[in-house]
Amino acid sequence: MTPRTLPGFYASALVLALSAGAVQSDTLADYMDFFEPLPHLPPIPADNTMTPEKIELGKMLFFEPRISASGVISCATCHNPALGWSDRIPRAVGHGGQVGERNTPTVLNSGFLESQFWDGREPDLEGQALGPIQADIEMNMTLAEAIERLKAFEIYRQHFAEAFPDDPDPINPGNVALAIATFERTLNTPNSPLDRFLRGDVQAMTGRQVEGMKLFVDAGCVACHGGPALTDSNFHRFELPGSRDEGRFLVTGDEADRFAFRTPTLRNVAVTYPYFNNGSVDNLHDAVQLMGQQMLGQDFTEEELDSLVDFMHALTGEMPRVEIPALP
Repeated sequence: MTPRTLPGFYASALVLALSAGAVQSDTLADYMDFFEPLPHLPPIPADNTMTPEKIELGKMLFFEPRISASGVISCATCHNPALGWSDRIPRAVGHGGQVGERNTPTVLNSGFLESQFWDGREPDLEGQALGPIQADIEMNMTLAEAIERLKAFEIYRQHFAEAFPDDPDPINPGNVALAIATFERTLNTPNSPLDRFLRGDVQAMTGRQVEGMKLFVDAGCVACHGGPALTDSNFHRFELPGSRDEGRFLVTGDEADRFAFRTPTLRNVAVTYPYFNNGSVDNLHDAVQLMGQQMLGQDFTEEELDSLVDFMHALTGEMPRVEIPALP
């Protein structure tokens, strides 16, 4: 490890705040080098520039239930702002009360991911946006029908024209995807206790959270849960008892991908339960222990579990402030 060079004030403050038996500041800096503060915005694609008009349109479409066959399901149905932008049930419920095969991942910080869905079948948010609309188990609406419904409203004709001024026929599936993806890239949660700690606020995390951070590194958790979003966005084999979901194998057909799933972000993990691709674990203690057993080949002690779970609470950032739009 290359020790982080801290400004003199931060180094002195760390020594004072973590005295009484804690590690020295240079050792702590080594651990801090494994983490990155979350930026306020993810990378923006060159072909989907972010504008206020596009964000506003994307927000309307995100909350719009008319682009579902029943007229009552929207993106926000499963990605509820009050529930960590997820739904807090084991598996998603969609059109006609159908229960899906997988747990709903949070949309928070999803712009930082290198692929979308548990199986990574779409590379970006633009590719992801239209899938749930068309899926018969989710919103069950053809894109042609969705576009016709949107064209029926003057306010949507106006908003699409403002968001895509160079397009002579702006209400089309491609622009729906661009707008929703743009809005979703605003749903980020910076300034968590960990972020503030990394920037020098030594009181942002408790002593046990700091110990949990160190154990997170020492145990090897950081090997997959690194980077600003605390995920490598790669796919790893992970079998849950009773689950028949073959994961990324269903996308690639590669035997090496059987039962492999994308590493989930740990940002806001304390408020986005239940866990894993089938939502079968409803608390962090059990989830961390299962990960330790399956991925690291070890059982954590209760004290270690408490420290790791406390650290994961330090990963909850500031929730985006979104005013629910008035729809036509």
